[in-house]
Amino acid sequence: MYNINETIVALATPPGVGAIGVIRLSGAKAIAIIDSIFKGKKLVSQPSHTIHFGKIMDGDKALDEVVVSLYKSPKSYTGEDVVEISGHGSQYILEQIINLCIANGAHMAKAGEFTQRAFLNGKLDLAQAEAVADLIASQSGAAQQAAMHNLRGGFSEELKAMREQLIQFSALIELELDFSQEDVEFADRTKFYELINHLNTSAQKLADSFKLGNVIRNGVSVAIIGKPNAGKSTLLNALLNEERAIVSDIAGTTRDTIEETLNINGVLFRLIDTAGIREHTSDVIESIGVQRSMDTMKRADVVLYLYDVNTTTAGEIKEQVAIFEKEHIKYLLVANKADMWTGNEESNTIYISAKNKDNILQLKQALYKLVVEGEINTEGTIITNARHYASLQEVLKSLADIKSGLDNHIASDLIALDIRRCLFYLGEITGEVTTEDKLDYIFSKFCIGK
Repeated sequence: MYNINETIVALATPPGVGAIGVIRLSGAKAIAIIDSIFKGKKLVSQPSHTIHFGKIMDGDKALDEVVVSLYKSPKSYTGEDVVEISGHGSQYILEQIINLCIANGAHMAKAGEFTQRAFLNGKLDLAQAEAVADLIASQSGAAQQAAMHNLRGGFSEELKAMREQLIQFSALIELELDFSQEDVEFADRTKFYELINHLNTSAQKLADSFKLGNVIRNGVSVAIIGKPNAGKSTLLNALLNEERAIVSDIAGTTRDTIEETLNINGVLFRLIDTAGIREHTSDVIESIGVQRSMDTMKRADVVLYLYDVNTTTAGEIKEQVAIFEKEHIKYLLVANKADMWTGNEESNTIYISAKNKDNILQLKQALYKLVVEGEINTEGTIITNARHYASLQEVLKSLADIKSGLDNHIASDLIALDIRRCLFYLGEITGEVTTEDKLDYIFSKFCIGK
């Protein structure tokens, strides 16, 4: 069973060799435990938010020279007394210090336990706590900004406003139940309609942002496909601005998929260079590569169909487009070797020269626009968490049921049930109505030491 009264300890920096390693303790005995092994100032008498130099002692043996940071309750990350030991990055030394803390009464922290305590002590709500994990995992500017917005409470404030407005009407509806025999209405139905429509618009906007949020959080897989020698590997190198893939005039040089990441305007694109697609080949290994290319195309978020503009017929392009549309695949048509092209350009095609890097910037902009479909507003709330999205879907269902109940003039007690259900799912996102089992699952996905 989880015990918040225990003092916990863990390594807060990644394991491995480094200049510095940080060990974190949190709990009522955190300062006393370090005082018992720290040779320097008496920490219990020092003010909060101060740092102190000294030695960690195991009896008469000095383990390390360290800097100790002191954060006293309630002005700390967890809301408890927190001590952080910054020592040298030797894995051996750090393990020795952690074992010494445990020998003096600390317990090894579970994954995410420091942030879980911050939630349980009211320093963060659940949406903010999950934003901490998102911030740690962020690999692009957009992901970092979305996580920071949620960590600062932007998303939580929107949900809080929605709940408070609904609670006011809920109280009036509940009051009507106490006077059901008098057949009176305390809640103004006209204003209630307006509120439900407003809440529905707000919740739908948040839910709709998940599509973009998923792109920001997980990145976009982009498969570069086309016939052998269309210039796929050359295009990959041009997009990355480095010689990543082997390029030659021999058809079928690329036998397997090559994957690299590209950051465009803060969004990560996972570029996948595939083997050239052709219907007949006697090379067994190349055949396997072609099949993998087809599988990659079906799994990708976006396909760049690259073709040699000088040798590919309009019929071949039309046939390939039909496949994309049948499979509901997002795609861009990219005509390569356009530096030697003298014909008319199609409006739905991007003409490039991968070898000369002509129009590569235009291709990047088109790729970003296809996926993002507008500028990312990093100051607004973007849903990146599947749990939040699922709860918002339930909120929308509840609001639809409330509206249907009002339209059909059903009894106030039934409307009250739908309101409670809506409030439940709004509260579930921030953790106001979350069970202990669900909390344990959510925080178990955090790293140890956070």
